[in-house]
Amino acid sequence: MTIAAPPTRRDIAYRGFHLPADGAFDSDEGGVDGRRTWTSPPVPVGFAVAEVVPSWTADTPDGCWIEVELRGWHDDAPATGWYQLARWAADDRAVQRTSVPGQRDGDAAVDTDTLIVNGATVTGWQARVTVCQPTGSPSGPVLRSFGAVATGPALTGPTDAPAPASSAARGRVLEVPRYSQRLHAGQYPQWGGGGDSWCSPTCTSMVLAYWGLGPTEEHYAWVEPPGPRPVVVHAARHCYDHAYAGAGNWPFNTAYAGRFGVDAFVTRLRSLAEAEAFVAAGIPLIVSAAFRADEVPGLAYDTRGHLMVLVGFTADGDPVLNDPYAPDDDAVRRTVPRQRFEAVWQRGSGGVAYVLRPPSVPLPPPPAQANW
Repeated sequence: MTIAAPPTRRDIAYRGFHLPADGAFDSDEGGVDGRRTWTSPPVPVGFAVAEVVPSWTADTPDGCWIEVELRGWHDDAPATGWYQLARWAADDRAVQRTSVPGQRDGDAAVDTDTLIVNGATVTGWQARVTVCQPTGSPSGPVLRSFGAVATGPALTGPTDAPAPASSAARGRVLEVPRYSQRLHAGQYPQWGGGGDSWCSPTCTSMVLAYWGLGPTEEHYAWVEPPGPRPVVVHAARHCYDHAYAGAGNWPFNTAYAGRFGVDAFVTRLRSLAEAEAFVAAGIPLIVSAAFRADEVPGLAYDTRGHLMVLVGFTADGDPVLNDPYAPDDDAVRRTVPRQRFEAVWQRGSGGVAYVLRPPSVPLPPPPAQANW
């Protein structure tokens, strides 16, 4: 059995923007396939950036879509060119929702949902979002929010002292419904085939259900036969990335959740101590980890990347998970050792977490180097 290494220390900073109803667009090209563009101000983060992951919420009426771009920034000037991270639409009838592979140069590269800095010196980021409305469309897209989490390289030496644990999270387990992805094995191969591949939309569906939100029967009436849980099928279809050929694109999942009125974004957390602040605030987290079978006792399978819902903690501080990779709903709830799980979460994804919560539910106070 592999012994999990302790988490590495990283700089992490998140910055988000909520846009006014008119989108505050800085250009309007009009014409056929009218395009309007919003460009964020440069966002300095105060450290050398290794990766940037964007996320957004938007409304895209039929036939409309948005295009998301990032570039690196250093001091008072751009440090890289623009890279397209997504061509996204809420539906898939007119536009294929997709990441954009094949973008790589000496400065940076795109890995599905992540901008990876290669040779450039980058200490900040800038975003550009273009909303696209075909001629004749009665209404256009609305960009409601945009954010990105910037992460520094792993640092050598001892980890920073963890943030103080929240006593309010110890012994608290949030009542998040339990959904098994494996009940959908073999379903809808055009959207990944269920089973092993639907962990992310299954988790997103669980957290939406926790908040009493999600698609209604009229939204998933096309699911035939209805099967064990048509809301998960609906989520898998509408999170599916046609270039990546899977439903695990991180910002596509938070953008899907945003359709139902939640404030949704991707960030990275430094520790389970930071995660405890969310549980104490009543907010479950969707977290991404990678591990070998039994590297974390209780998780007896291999994965190069798997999403689970962190729903609480025992009185001793061990994380309580809704793990969708279970044979049925009853087996979804699992408790795992704290240090082992924290290590594979931090090592596997750098502490990635989806945060989904109604705007009426406040976030916990952020740390000094704000990552939410």
